[in-house]
Amino acid sequence: MSLNLTLALIVAALALAVFAGWRGSRPWDPRRGVRMIPWRFVMLLAGAAVFILAIHVGTLLGVPQRAY
Repeated sequence: MSLNLTLALIVAALALAVFAGWRGSRPWDPRRGVRMIPWRFVMLLAGAAVFILAIHVGTLLGVPQRAY
């Protein structure tokens, strides 16, 4: 994956994490029924994707990997 594509995916995953965090923090409205999308879990997955993509950017930029 190229650096430009990785950075674009980081921006998209970060935007999804922020949006899902906003939606997940809204109070539950019993008149509208059950939430069909688990927004907090979506936020967690998007945050994990940002973390993995940030590691990938580091490897693309030549940050050495250390095995402990």
